Amino acid sequence: MSAEPSSAPAADQAAAAPAASSRASRAPRGLGLYALIVCVLAVAAAVVSFLHGSWLGVVWILLAGLTSNMAWYYLKKSRAARLSSPE
Repeated sequence: MSAEPSSAPAADQAAAAPAASSRASRAPRGLGLYALIVCVLAVAAAVVSFLHGSWLGVVWILLAGLTSNMAWYYLKKSRAARLSSPE
């Protein structure tokens, strides 16, 4: 069995390009939303930890800081990609 390369028409390849670029611009937004969810959960875990008298809440606060920065970065990146796209 010999595998022959598929010869897709140029129109099909051109139609696939915008779909791929729209998926690529949605990826940072999704990552930003996931990071925001993790940030909220980390803050809640820190509050619960401190209420129980544990100093482990400090680790949760550090995680919340990291994920809030990630959320800000990815949401800003998706907004910039959305504004620069021709659509």
